[in-house]
Amino acid sequence: MGPISPTGPAEPDPAAAPDERRRLTGMAYRLLGSLADAEDVVQETYARWYAMSPERRAAVVSPGAYLAKVAGRICLDLLGSARARRERYVGEWIPEPLPGHLPGHLAGPRSAADPADRVTLDESVHMAFLVVLDAMTPAERVAFVLHDVFRYSFAEVAAIVGRTPAACRRLAFSARRRLHMARPVLPARAAREGRHATLVRDFKRAWETQDIAALLGLLAPDATAIGDGGGIVPAMPHPIEGHAAIAHYLVDLIARGGPGLVLEERVVNAQPGLTVRHQGVVVAVFAFDTADDRITRLWVVRNPEKLRPWTAS
Repeated sequence: MGPISPTGPAEPDPAAAPDERRRLTGMAYRLLGSLADAEDVVQETYARWYAMSPERRAAVVSPGAYLAKVAGRICLDLLGSARARRERYVGEWIPEPLPGHLPGHLAGPRSAADPADRVTLDESVHMAFLVVLDAMTPAERVAFVLHDVFRYSFAEVAAIVGRTPAACRRLAFSARRRLHMARPVLPARAAREGRHATLVRDFKRAWETQDIAALLGLLAPDATAIGDGGGIVPAMPHPIEGHAAIAHYLVDLIARGGPGLVLEERVVNAQPGLTVRHQGVVVAVFAFDTADDRITRLWVVRNPEKLRPWTAS
């Protein structure tokens, strides 16, 4: 629930509704790729809201639109400095993985009963989607997420980005083109998700039994594995290319992990994924991308600061 202003009006504050806070968190997570940063942005947004006098708050016609504008601008500022922060980051940077679907964090301006919105919101937290977003410019990312995912008009986006509606339309078009180049047309969603789940389950079984041949059959020949330890815990320092190198790395990892290592099927960013527990503690989260009945990408998050939601869950 949002903070309560001790000097606020007696009437319920529309900005304090739990759905409003979840919507802002979901928006900020997609923009920043970090749930911790998203929650900080929302906290700062509400701090600015309650720093206003009750009269000024009462004069705001649409508190939700106002909060989105403030949160969007804070995210844009953070994205602008993210490149410098990434240069200081040790090893590869992967967006922070989310446990399960976190339904509240998928809330958007339109009704969740709209199937088109529901699909878009689900897919917009997939790890592959977030990785493509991370390659966009800050302005492209904000324009695309706010317009294409959260359905804000270009006039509303322009007020956040500080450009004209026409410029924001061009930014969203450029972002959409980047996404389509990285994510080609895929099979029907239901069939794709079913096969994805089967591949992850088979991968888990092959990994547990240290079956190199089975792993090679599940991984695309040009598959890539990327690890994120943040310089805090050991992780692959560079992406591993090729199914043979990945398979041998994983088998060696299991062998070195000892009997306390347990693999579990979990929903990671609204898709089937895996967690690795060591002595009951989640020490790694695996997200996958698949194509043509093979696993093409593995993202392995080991940075404990990014695993806090998993430890809590």
